[in-house]
Parts: sequence; structure tokens; C-alpha cells
Amino acid sequence: MHIHALTPALAVSAQILPEQLETLRQAGFCSIICNRPDGEAGDQPLFAEIERAAHAAGMAAHYLPAESGKVTDEQGAAFGALLDRLPKPVLAYCRSGMRSTTMWALSQADRMPLPQIVDAARKAGFNMQGVVRRIANHGRTPLDVAEAEHAVLIIGGGAAGIATAASLLARAPGLDIAIVDPADVHYYQPGWTLVGGGVFDAARTAHTMASVIPRGVQWIKAAVAAFEPERNAVILDGCRVVRYGQLVVCPGLKLDWHAIAGLSDTLGSNGVTSNYLYHLAPYTWQLVRSLRAGQAIFTQPPAPIKCAGAPQKAMYLAADHWKRGGLLDQVQVDFCSAAPALFGVPEYVPALMEYVNAYGIGLHLGHTLSAVDGPARRATFTRLNAGGEKETITRAFDLLHVVPPQVAPDFVRVSPLADAAGWIDVDPATLRHRQWANIHALGDAINTTNAKTAAAARKQAPVVAHNVLAALGQRAGVARYDGYGACPLTVERGKIVLAEFSYGGKLAPSFPSWLIDGTRPSRLAWLLKERILPPLYWRGMLKGREWLAKPALADA
Repeated sequence: MHIHALTPALAVSAQILPEQLETLRQAGFCSIICNRPDGEAGDQPLFAEIERAAHAAGMAAHYLPAESGKVTDEQGAAFGALLDRLPKPVLAYCRSGMRSTTMWALSQADRMPLPQIVDAARKAGFNMQGVVRRIANHGRTPLDVAEAEHAVLIIGGGAAGIATAASLLARAPGLDIAIVDPADVHYYQPGWTLVGGGVFDAARTAHTMASVIPRGVQWIKAAVAAFEPERNAVILDGCRVVRYGQLVVCPGLKLDWHAIAGLSDTLGSNGVTSNYLYHLAPYTWQLVRSLRAGQAIFTQPPAPIKCAGAPQKAMYLAADHWKRGGLLDQVQVDFCSAAPALFGVPEYVPALMEYVNAYGIGLHLGHTLSAVDGPARRATFTRLNAGGEKETITRAFDLLHVVPPQVAPDFVRVSPLADAAGWIDVDPATLRHRQWANIHALGDAINTTNAKTAAAARKQAPVVAHNVLAALGQRAGVARYDGYGACPLTVERGKIVLAEFSYGGKLAPSFPSWLIDGTRPSRLAWLLKERILPPLYWRGMLKGREWLAKPALADA
């Protein structure tokens, strides 16, 4: 936790954690302001968690969220009003501290000399040049003043972005590439299910962003506010402008925790957890180990979500733990899924149903979680009855594992790159944007029908790398993506159903059936997931080594 003082009464920081509130109180802070919307990243505690910890420490806490790079004058005024009335000193935080600093700068525009504002921000480590231009330009960001320009600009430093940069450099060493991402840490998110199952330690899934960015690629540590594709420009937080020759967009998904009433108020307490958050996956394992009798409910929201098998993986690993401990007869396990089927590819359902029956799991399809009452330990679901009418069902729980609805990031959904549903509109084979020829996209935020998994990104990255270089005149032919995705379904500790499929649900196994039959549980598939895939991810995929991922080429 790095705290940067702007004034004696105000400091800013990056994301804070609930367990740090007592330390902040001891450091003298009296109030907290959160300027970060919930759901921006998988390592982000919800504001309700921060608020509970702040109140326990005797501190005031206020929620004034702003989209990255889109701080308004009204939000700046509201920030100033909060500063005027809150007990001081105040700590304001967001993802990096930039939004909080921008709000402060706007709030002080008519109170302090502009050079003094800029100097205070600079000493705290924040460049306010773009904000100064905005103030001078009466609230507008002048696009003719660019901070930088790159041959290839990649938005997102997750699995898709890092793999694409590495694949580009493997083909064209020395290519001018920049990655835009505000995060300090890069996560191996497929490992979080195993953290929640007591197999992995959470720290094993995290590396610093600096350690995974390929050598020779510039890292722009900032968040995207908006796209200006007609000007080949991207606007970053702080109103900075970066231009590009080719743009690659892979920002991941937004977890929409607030779509379920009451969830944000209780997540991380009252037996409510989710493996979709880094800091809560260990809590899942804590709950599983401590539950010796009662009701455990696992939920799945409407598609699309990243790793559609993850909700089931959490359930099977928990049920296997209770079975091995002789507790399964005392724990009722229910799977409440908004989907119409247990799994989207029918060939894998029989093996999964064997485990559903063996664990005595109550299967409730077409059930969408709509509300959670944590203190009462009640979950409310909606479904369509036999007459086609919507009805609600309330279930008691002792453990509730929630997977939230998921959408494209806000700056994508409102951009010219998005389709009517808010997803980046690309050709499903070439992954080139349907309207803008110098823009490609991959990963979870695109509107293709493949599974949103790291395995999909592993196959997409070489396709995009080739096609970007073809657009630059450095490669011939067109690379095509076949929709490959994979979901290793951990049905028990030591066995996995390895689901691999392409567009249309066509089976696409990577191994001969005599080695791994993906439609049946396999110990070898477990060893692949536990022992082989993590180093393959860190040392292969993120290094541009395209093992089993070479793209298919066709004539242009």
C-alpha cells in the first residue's frame, strides 16, 4: 500500500484491502473515499467490504465512483464537497490513484493556482498534463496533442494481451509495441478454482505485471477512457492521448456484482463467496473446510461468462472434500444455474451427470440468482414456471458460492467498437474488427461464440499476431481462428473431464483418445491441469511459444 500525500488533509492511493483499514486508522486517517466502481478487476474488493472494515475501525467511508478516464466536472465538485465536510485527513483511492487525483485537481481548479495543483500531483507521482489541457480547453480533450504514438498498441495486459505481444515479437523482433494496462499484478485466473479447492496457494497465481511484459514492449501504466478509431487514437485516464498504427483490444470482462440485489453488501461474509475474486478464493476453501452439515448452493449466471465450467468446478471440488471427510450425507449440495443444460456441449454431459448423481447434487436449471440476504442466509432465484411465467424461489444456505453476471468493460460497451449488445464486433475467423481494418480484438470482450477461456486466448493470440503483421505488410496470407476453447472440469481431486471444442460445439481434442478421452474423467488430465498448464502458461503462452497453437493460414 503506497500512500501519496496531495495536501496535509488529503492523500491518495491505489486499491486498498479491508484488512488494511486498521493500519490506516493507526496512521491517522479519519475518512475513506472510494473512487473506483465495483467489478473492474478480479483482485478488487467491493466497496461494501471496505465500508464494513472502515466502520469497524471507526472511520467514515464514502462511495464516489467514476469510470477510468471519465471523471466529470460534477464528480470533481462532489469530491470537493466531500473534502469540505469529512473528518480529516482523508484517503481517496481508485485503481491507481489517478482518478482520485483528477477529482481533486478539478475540485481545486477555482481554489488553487493551476501550477500549484500540477506540482502537488507531480510530487505525488501523477502527471496532470492532460487534465491541465482539459481545463484550458473548457472540458474537452484536444486530440491533436498526443502523448505518444506506437506501431501497435495493445489494450489489456491479461493473458490475451501479453500472449499477443509475445507472438508479435517472435515474428517481428524490434516491432514498436506498447501495452496499456493499469494493473500492477498479472493473475493466472484458471488457478483460482484450485485455490478455492485447497489445491493451490493464492500467491502461486500472481506475478508482477513488470515481470510478464515482454522485453522490448513499452508498458503504459494507465486505464483506457475512450476510443477514437476515426483518428487512430485512444484516450487514457488523465485525459492523455496515444495514437496507433494498429490497435489490438483485449481488456477482459467486468464482473457485475451489483446486478444481484444485496450481493455486494454480503460478499466475503455470512458464508457468501466467489472464486471469481482473487482475495475470496481462499475464503471459499475456508468455508468448505468449516462446513460439516447444512446447505451449500453454487450458482451460475446467464451466459456469457468467462470459463463457463468454473461454477461447477467449485462445486465438485467442495463435494469431493465433504465426501472424503465422510460429511457428504450431512451436506445438501445444490447447483442453481441460469443455463438450460448442465454443459453447453452435450458429449460431456453424461460424465458430469455421473458426478452430480454420485454427490447427490440437486440440479436446478433455468434458475437465475436475483437477490441475496446475507444475514438471513437466504438466496432468491427467478425462473420460468410451466406456464411460461416468471416466479421467485427462496432457498436457505450455509454456504453460497456466487458467479456474477459478466459484461464487457464500460469503456468498451459505450465505444464505436461495440455491437448492439456491447461486445467488440469482430469477424469470428480473422478477429479483425468489422468496421475498422486496423483494429483486431481477442479474449473475453469480443462477440464471438467461443468459450471465454485462457485456452481460447492461447489460440487467438497467434492469429491476431499474424493478421496484424499482414496488415503492416510484413506477412502474407490470413490466419484464421476456429473457435477453439477448453474447459478442464475438475470433477474430483485427482480427476478431470477435459472439455475441448470449437465453434458450434464441435469436439476438438488435443490428444488421441487412447491418451486422454476428454468425455471421461481422467487422472492424466488432472496432472495436465495441476502440473503442466501453469508453467505452460507462464513460460510458454506468455513468452510467444505457440505449442499446439500455430494458426492455420489461408490466402488473403
